[in-house]
Amino acid sequence: MQGATSPFGIKELAAASGVSRETLDKLALYGELLERWNRSINLVGRDTLADLWRRHFLDSAQLMSFMPSQPDNRARRVIDLGSGAGFPGLVLALMGAGEVHLVESDRRKCAFLREVARATETTVQVHPARIEHLDGIKADVVTARALAPLDRLLDYAERLLLPEGICLFLKGRSVDRELASLDSSVSRRIDTFASRAAADGVILRIGTHLP
Repeated sequence: MQGATSPFGIKELAAASGVSRETLDKLALYGELLERWNRSINLVGRDTLADLWRRHFLDSAQLMSFMPSQPDNRARRVIDLGSGAGFPGLVLALMGAGEVHLVESDRRKCAFLREVARATETTVQVHPARIEHLDGIKADVVTARALAPLDRLLDYAERLLLPEGICLFLKGRSVDRELASLDSSVSRRIDTFASRAAADGVILRIGTHLP
């Protein structure tokens, strides 16, 4: 991972993720909209904007390498819980993750997500609802970042995942405590990976059909 103080911008993201020039242009537009909207509504911490490409875009984009294979007969379906400013779900949609559903209860944030999707010509489905009220969708992947403790995330994901589906959660320094506090009845396998975007960050991959 790049050092916390080393410069990290669009070129570094391209090298780290291999995304196309077209996708980089869309991410740049996303970043411009984020900075503009963040003056009016609290989308992300203002101090994180100085390191936007690492703290938000790389942090989200790194999940692409953990995505399961595309199903044969349909698009891969991703549900992003508590999408907020769109991390990681909207970034994954821009990168071609599949059919992406963004779940966010704050309608102002939903308006932002729709505006970024419109401006970048990215197809997503925005659900202005509480996670508990989401129904009728089963996903191959459930994602979340900085949303809730792990036990609660797993409760949310349980009814939204297909049997072979997986969770990809971005976690921070509290991850060991959260893992230790899980009920012993949790049967899904949990793999941990170091984040490429934060020294204290961890990616959790959780599922019953893992390679």
